Amino acid sequence: MTIPNDMYSVNKLKEFTPARIGVGRTGTRPLTKDVLSFRIDHAAAVDSVYGEVSEDLLKQLDLFTVSTCYETKENYLKRPDHGRLLSTKGMNWIKECCMKNPQVQIVISDGLSASAIEENVRDVFLTLQDSLSSYGLETGTPFFLKGGRVGCMDAIGEVLKPDAFILLIGERPGLVTAKSLSAYMCYQPRKGIKESSRMVISNIHRGGTPPVEAAAHIGTIIHKMLEQKTSGVNLIL
Repeated sequence: MTIPNDMYSVNKLKEFTPARIGVGRTGTRPLTKDVLSFRIDHAAAVDSVYGEVSEDLLKQLDLFTVSTCYETKENYLKRPDHGRLLSTKGMNWIKECCMKNPQVQIVISDGLSASAIEENVRDVFLTLQDSLSSYGLETGTPFFLKGGRVGCMDAIGEVLKPDAFILLIGERPGLVTAKSLSAYMCYQPRKGIKESSRMVISNIHRGGTPPVEAAAHIGTIIHKMLEQKTSGVNLIL
């Protein structure tokens, strides 16, 4: 796309995107204010990856914590496969504490952004429970999964065998926002399930899809998923 030379047109473009366009420069260098803005957003992205979800928030939502095989944050970033596997201790906790064969299982994970959980999950989680209840759907025992990846749905599905699964997970942060949440959904996730069976609502944050609106829509999708007994590309919305 060609950027127009007049500032009126540039400013009109900026109204429709948070992307860094038309930032200007002094000689061959970007403006100081734009460099500082970039560094602030980059720092926020790093903090979101290496941050921790507060215990106070988890207590407020009545969530116990289990871990994947991620071990450390550095290992989590280098070995995504470890985030798809439950630790032995985590597996035992789930077997002991969770309802088996629920209609809907909800799991919350920090993923790649603890900031996304801190900022959005309270509104999403509470509204989602109301949305599912309005459809007469029974939820299992929710919990917080530390160091999770999307594929952890399959490992948990093998143990709890839910009809529908919802994973609320922090997205990979960018320079527009470090607080974006995703909701992955799947009908009867098990090991070996195709990725085309998963569904996702991404970009859930105050500057994207509003958390409360996203939660209500998730409830509707899960209702249709259970009615049609399928998900992903085969689900008719």
